[in-house]
Amino acid sequence: MSARLFVAITPPQEVVAHLDTFLEPRRDAAPDVRWSRPDQWHLTLAFLPSVNDRAYERLDERLDEIASQTEQFDLTLRGGGAFPDVTEARVLWIDVDDVLEDLPPLAKRVRGAANASGTAVQGGSFNPHLTVARLAPPHDAIRWVRVLDTYAGPTWTVDELHLVESHLGQGPGGRARHVVRETYPVAA
Repeated sequence: MSARLFVAITPPQEVVAHLDTFLEPRRDAAPDVRWSRPDQWHLTLAFLPSVNDRAYERLDERLDEIASQTEQFDLTLRGGGAFPDVTEARVLWIDVDDVLEDLPPLAKRVRGAANASGTAVQGGSFNPHLTVARLAPPHDAIRWVRVLDTYAGPTWTVDELHLVESHLGQGPGGRARHVVRETYPVAA
């Protein structure tokens, strides 16, 4: 069996609630924007489109080791942006303030663990963000990015990583359904 997985950091409920409160009045003003569900907000460290059972076992061991060797660190969601750019935006996102720059080396270690486990990592270079909406068709999102740029959320301490299984089209409204398969505590 092969599964679509990703390794992620999930903000705690109070951080999710803060961002949700900020976005709530904006959702009604944008019927053409497909907003992400708050219960699925996460920061993806690595997307793994096809993980077989043998690779899963090795990946699980390596992720546990990485988490146990990683010290807890603080993050803040602040500001925003659009992919691929603001004039032809397909995705709106909230930026991640990573003062000590802990995320890039962690993502590199996670991606290396996936590769060493025999699992391909999909996607380009690591760009920490939290996706809040998708636009179809792509359009100019300068006004949205200006609004998102005003956001500043509470700081939180990252204390665990998640290995999440993604079931495309099986969630509410035909969206993805995410199931946390493993949780890896980060060293205190």
